[in-house]
Amino acid sequence: MSTAATVVTVLAALWVGFSAFSLLRRAEWVVKPLMDYGVPRSWWTWLGAAKAAGSAGLLVGLFVPVIGVLAGIGLVLYFAGAVVTVLRARSYSTVVYPLLYMGPVIAALVLGYIA
Repeated sequence: MSTAATVVTVLAALWVGFSAFSLLRRAEWVVKPLMDYGVPRSWWTWLGAAKAAGSAGLLVGLFVPVIGVLAGIGLVLYFAGAVVTVLRARSYSTVVYPLLYMGPVIAALVLGYIA
């Protein structure tokens, strides 16, 4: 894996990890939109854990590439689901937020695992 791919992967993992931490800590700027979108409170811990696992998987993927690929695919699907959730809630002005997390994950996949 190139240095650029490693840097992008680590940054993507940290970015997603920050998102997981924010959700697990119930940061108001994260949970308020979830309530507005109709995401059940009982899902929040599981969603945060999924993001945390994906973040860790990207880092493990630096040493075991198949884990990184699977984590990246899982995170892309996770954030695609977030986009659908936001669109179903008709919160068009906030659809950019899950895309801001998905973008670096896609970049890590392309640079490090697919290319």
